[in-house]
Amino acid sequence: MKWLIASDIHGSAYYCRKLLAAFEREGADRLLLLGDILYHGPRNDLPRDYAPKEVIAMLNPLADRLLCVRGNCDTEVDQMVLSFPILAEYALICAEQKLIFATHGHNFNNENLPSIKSGDILLHGHTHVPVCEEHSTHIYINPGSVSIPKEASPHSYMTFDGKNFLWKDLEKNGDTYKTYAI
Repeated sequence: MKWLIASDIHGSAYYCRKLLAAFEREGADRLLLLGDILYHGPRNDLPRDYAPKEVIAMLNPLADRLLCVRGNCDTEVDQMVLSFPILAEYALICAEQKLIFATHGHNFNNENLPSIKSGDILLHGHTHVPVCEEHSTHIYINPGSVSIPKEASPHSYMTFDGKNFLWKDLEKNGDTYKTYAI
């Protein structure tokens, strides 16, 4: 199964449209969203083409192909307009004898690890910075941000085919700029 993994759309219709075009182009089976889907948050500037209602209209038809976790900007009010669950704190995915603990990153992160064993993967967004770090206790992976990247990183997403994570530049038609094999 091929996953497309993204985080931090923050209500940008422009970048959501680009993300869904990448989802189709990549031929992914599922889309994993790591939170902060509709609202931009008080610390961020408005992303390009901020239009949460348009994002809702784009994502709802894909409800059967989406897996989402709750970001710090996602609320019960957001859940009322979305046709797929977004309020779980985390999701667990098994791959190649490893557990992938997918979360947003505001609660579980490198400073507050969930119950995972050495070699398992902590996958989260929240920081808006793409990362791949091997620690003695876990592997930390972050796809970066679709709409509001930070630290001069690209607007990005990842794909995962069960063995390889590929970081891709959303603005450059999915050019791969980083890889990690589990």
